[in-house]
Amino acid sequence: MLLSVAVSLDGYLDDASPDRLLLSNAEDFDRVDAVRADSDAILVGAQTLRSDNPRLLVNDADRRARRIAAGKPEYPLKVTVSASGELDPALRVWHHGGGKLVYTTDAGATRLGDRLSGLADVVSLGPAIDFGALLDDLGRRGITRLMVEGGGRIHTAFLSADLADELLLAVAPILVGDPAAPRFLHPAAYPGGSGRRLELADLTRVGDIALLRYLPKGHQLGA
Repeated sequence: MLLSVAVSLDGYLDDASPDRLLLSNAEDFDRVDAVRADSDAILVGAQTLRSDNPRLLVNDADRRARRIAAGKPEYPLKVTVSASGELDPALRVWHHGGGKLVYTTDAGATRLGDRLSGLADVVSLGPAIDFGALLDDLGRRGITRLMVEGGGRIHTAFLSADLADELLLAVAPILVGDPAAPRFLHPAAYPGGSGRRLELADLTRVGDIALLRYLPKGHQLGA
């Protein structure tokens, strides 16, 4: 399972304006499209759907054709996590290609009711979101490569639970500096704390963006 994120130099996912801040350049957007094409499923949190209203598609026709030739669906499965169940059926993600799956809580499932009937399958994980149980359920559905695209709470949850195998961090040459803007990670009890070092597996230049590939299950200081 890999986390994919673009951040500013000072660690923000966006600014606080009504319009989405485009951190990636055209070359990096194409790279993300290729990662999506190689994935079995793409996961985002409900806040990402509300703020960005993405379609979560593989845009390149050749990549979609290669998926079909390999016996895969044209698009990866789209997975949303929402503890509250506050999801608008008018969001674009439900109305564009690929299967859709929502993980929620018992209370969230009750709140959703049949609002997503015919648009997405809804699965309750119990009284709270258990990300380990979520991954187990995806595994039973045949999902072997999961791409997580955010937002910050979702990235924080996977990293703090030590569930991520890979982190693709695209660093844009932009400074946001607004405390009201969303950050990449939230305060959490990360495994190993500040004594744990993630392994830097690769560093690539993508136009004016630095792409860092980290393996979160790195080694301890002094180990």
